[in-house]
Order: sequence, then C-alpha cells, then structure tokens
Amino acid sequence: MSDPPVCSGVIEFTRAAYDDVVFHAYSGDEEEVCGVLAGSHGTDGEASVVTRTHETENAAETPAVRYLIDAEEQFEVIEAVEDDGLDVVGFYHSHPAGPTRPSETDAARAAWPDHSYVICALDGYPFVGSWRWRGDETGFEPETVAVENAR
Repeated sequence: MSDPPVCSGVIEFTRAAYDDVVFHAYSGDEEEVCGVLAGSHGTDGEASVVTRTHETENAAETPAVRYLIDAEEQFEVIEAVEDDGLDVVGFYHSHPAGPTRPSETDAARAAWPDHSYVICALDGYPFVGSWRWRGDETGFEPETVAVENAR
C-alpha cells in the first residue's frame, strides 16, 4: 500500500466563495459545471485565497463526463478578474459522480502551471478537493482546502 500524497500547499476560500462552488455544482445536476477562481494567487509556498468565483458555461460536447471553458469566455472572465485588481487563482469544476481527484483528461487539459484546479464531488456528501498543477512531468499535487471562518 502506498503512502497518501503529501499536500503541497493551501488554498483558502471565503465562506461565500466556497458555497458558490458547491451550489454551482449542485445546479448542474448530472452534468459537470465549471468556473474561474479569483483572489490572491499564492506562490513560493504561500496560500492562495479565493474571494470570488466566476461561473462559466460548460462548452464540452459531453458535459456529463467532461468540462470545457470556451476560450473566448475564459479570456473575458480573466480580463474581468484582472480589471477588479485580483489574480486568477485557478479553475473549478464538478464531478457529479465523484471523486475529487483529477481525471486523466483533467491532467491532459491542464494548462496553467502553479495554479489550482478545484473539484467538487457530489457522490454523497459534497466534498471539495484542490490540486496544484505543477506541469507535465510532475502533474497535480494535492492542496489543503481551508474555509475562512468555518465553524
């Protein structure tokens, strides 16, 4: 049996941003939903902080098992994030049937090194996992998910 993966960092959500991800995932029912995470992008071991989410349309041909953010919509959202003085922290999508681990397709399509890819699984109790994309050789490393003022 292998050791569990060691978390490479922390991504912290405001309560509202975390809830936005979960509620958006539920609204997709059996289809994956997706969006962009905005806030403060942590580098060199610093935590990233998500203060806003931006829902996007899932443009995948098979949204029940894949997600795709249209390039034009992604550009517009990223421009809006930067206009607000925020950083792109990463991206989120749902896995209606679980798990919170990235799929092989998620890894093949990851294109933002050192950014977070958050997955909300709905296979039972909603659970949000996060993975930092380190590039093709290293792949995804798990991150600890924290929620501000979680009680």
